[in-house]
Amino acid sequence: MATERTYIMVKPDGVERGLVGEIIKRFENKGFQLIALELKTPDQEHLEKHYADLSSKPFFPGLIKYMKSGPVVAMVWKGKGVVKAGRVLLGETNPLASLPGTIRGDFALDVGRNIAHGSDSVENAEKEIALWFPKGVVHHDRVIEKLIYE
Repeated sequence: MATERTYIMVKPDGVERGLVGEIIKRFENKGFQLIALELKTPDQEHLEKHYADLSSKPFFPGLIKYMKSGPVVAMVWKGKGVVKAGRVLLGETNPLASLPGTIRGDFALDVGRNIAHGSDSVENAEKEIALWFPKGVVHHDRVIEKLIYE
């Protein structure tokens, strides 16, 4: 079975609102494996590296200020198709365009406070994982895998 990894981050609004457990529950219920989790308070430099692709956007300074406003929960999830499926679980970037049943569709209203970040490609996931978990992540083979995958 080919698996991949993705980086999911609960943003300050999601942490403050107590949604971390709900987000973890949805990924676990889907069958994905949590292989790294840490509550972090990233500094400006770290956030600027993470959001480097958005640095030319007019909202960039506000994004960095918001992301520094409280702790975030950094996570790595593993599983078949986890990058694409993770984005589906999160919903659209604009919560108002997100379907009910998605994390953003159920819990968010504004693009600037959309609860969580999810990697948009396998390549970007690996870059983000390296940035947020430079010491690596846990490698654990679950016995339950045969009940989740063919």
